[in-house]
Amino acid sequence: MKWQLTILVCMLAVAALVLRVIDLDRRPMHADEGVQGLKFIELLENGKYRYDPDEYHGPTLNYLTLPVAWLRGEHNRQALTETTLRLVPAVFGAGLVLLLFMVSDGLGRSATVSAALVTAISPALVFYGRYYIHETLLVFFTLAFLGACWRYLQTKRWGWAVAAGAAFGLMHATKETFVLELFAMSVALAIVIVTAHKKQNAPESPGHRAIRIRWLDVGIGLVVAIVVSVVFYTSFFQYWRGPVDSVLTYFPWLRRAGGASPHIHPWWFYLERLAFFKRQSGPVWSEASLLVLTIAGIGVAIRPGLLPSANARLVRFIAIYSIVLAGVYSAISYKTPWCILGFYHGFVLLAGVGVAGLLANCRTNLVRGVCVAVLAALLGHLGFQTWRTAYAQPADRRNPYVYAHSSMDLLRLVDKVNAIARADPNPDRFAIQIMAPGGDYWPLPWYFRKYRHTGWWSEIPENPYAPVMVVGAKFHADLDEKSEKRWLMVGFFESRPGVFFELYVELELWKKYVETLPRDDD
Repeated sequence: MKWQLTILVCMLAVAALVLRVIDLDRRPMHADEGVQGLKFIELLENGKYRYDPDEYHGPTLNYLTLPVAWLRGEHNRQALTETTLRLVPAVFGAGLVLLLFMVSDGLGRSATVSAALVTAISPALVFYGRYYIHETLLVFFTLAFLGACWRYLQTKRWGWAVAAGAAFGLMHATKETFVLELFAMSVALAIVIVTAHKKQNAPESPGHRAIRIRWLDVGIGLVVAIVVSVVFYTSFFQYWRGPVDSVLTYFPWLRRAGGASPHIHPWWFYLERLAFFKRQSGPVWSEASLLVLTIAGIGVAIRPGLLPSANARLVRFIAIYSIVLAGVYSAISYKTPWCILGFYHGFVLLAGVGVAGLLANCRTNLVRGVCVAVLAALLGHLGFQTWRTAYAQPADRRNPYVYAHSSMDLLRLVDKVNAIARADPNPDRFAIQIMAPGGDYWPLPWYFRKYRHTGWWSEIPENPYAPVMVVGAKFHADLDEKSEKRWLMVGFFESRPGVFFELYVELELWKKYVETLPRDDD
């Protein structure tokens, strides 16, 4: 029944949202999150946003954060929180479940519910759905584009062409790597069309009808895509350089993709994280259960008769798209774990098809019971991995999705500085100097955003002294000795693996801070 499908998918969307919003401030900010957070503050406080084509991505993340901040009553840097920022990808991550309604007639009811369940509990989708970066939004808009295209092919209504154009424009306005998704879609569509032509003499079936479009509708969709992209890249018609930079940005990104980057990894980088990942003395991480179900889904794409309720062309398109996109990302030297989401989400959809295909081919109650038990174990394993990645060890370097991430110890440094600042009897003069080799101090600018007097240095300046100094350990600064103990080194903190900071505090201010500490009763 259609109403049963609606209820189940909506319930799973709620579950997906809950999984993504609990304790959003549990994990320290990644450096990339800190950069995006400060860029958003400029928009929040001053209404200004300028697209930067170097080391930044598209404007949608910033603009879509605005209504969330307003609804939560956060209008400046003092009020803005990590939770508010991370709510944006969390909501869009849960929204992926609801978008499945757009393709439910193509996947079939059983596959739609299964895909919704896997989407809700997927380790990577949950983990990065709690990350203030662009990837989750790109996945959302990609599925929205594919879903709108599918709805157009089924209905031939121009409104769906408009929706597809809007989603395509949002893809472009989110992240430069949308071109990789576009390439994979083009390859998949071409293969599906070619294979369909080979069967043109066969009788038409629901899964093999000719693909027909009206070019006027396509033109309308393209115009909408251009308008949406231009609106965002021009900062709502305030910065006309933006659309030009959205093209020029590919030059520095091509250099990085070719190897001019510290993020160069072998082709198996993503596969390792999915199949078998183990670091140091840590536990084994594996999403082999997802890969098994994905392979089952690919089996349905090869032999559509295994799941007659699914549209053969749609399933084949998803399979080819996902495999091609995985190959492209694996071939590019530049790799970061969050880039996995593009093809990973395709795997999730195929896993849903795989679950439905396996259940549909159970001929006896005994076989069906065994199959259900095995599937429950596989999905339970995915849920367990999600708990480990997102909640139990969200900043542990042994987590396959943790990459150059801030240590939990960084929060101890931030808490210490905040407590010292509260103890300063002259808060107006409170100042912090942060010094790190090569400017490697992120995400501290986010955490110290509330302090008006802060200095950021990539080397130790001639006069480094301030009430509080955070100094990279590699400098071997010895500022306590050099100041003849007028400043004390009061702590040693790990920023992220291999990066450490020393905390220096003015002696008199340190005394004031110590006076605020609770004392043991004699």
